[in-house]
Amino acid sequence: MSNTPTDTEPSGGTEADRDTLNTDTMQWVSAIVALAGLGLVAYPFMFEATEAAIWNDTMIGTAVFLLAGYNFYRLTKDRLASVAVASLATLLGLWALVSPAVIEMGSSELAMTTAGGGLIITALSAYSAYANSRADAPGPAPARA
Repeated sequence: MSNTPTDTEPSGGTEADRDTLNTDTMQWVSAIVALAGLGLVAYPFMFEATEAAIWNDTMIGTAVFLLAGYNFYRLTKDRLASVAVASLATLLGLWALVSPAVIEMGSSELAMTTAGGGLIITALSAYSAYANSRADAPGPAPARA
């Protein structure tokens, strides 16, 4: 017998071997990150804030909202989220986490909510980047009988 594979022999991993990603779950992750970005935009207007804090939180929050929204859109189309976009959102979340130590926020409440929002953004965006980098592209949905 020959050692070359034929059409009747399995040529690769089985369906169970694939690392598929639940895009519905990842949509929720992206939606929470987007909402945390909107929270960053709103915080300076809810608490006493310096001009630098207003600009910082508004710019970072808007960028995170747009990045997470883009990944949410990709996931609704049964595509994997962009690892680069999720990684950039992670970096922005890290900045939001440490920015109260670097920028005068104006109030301790704003500093705490900015850091908290940054923590949520960092953790969920890092998870999204990791999960999407390890996953295979979702295949077409099975036909219904």
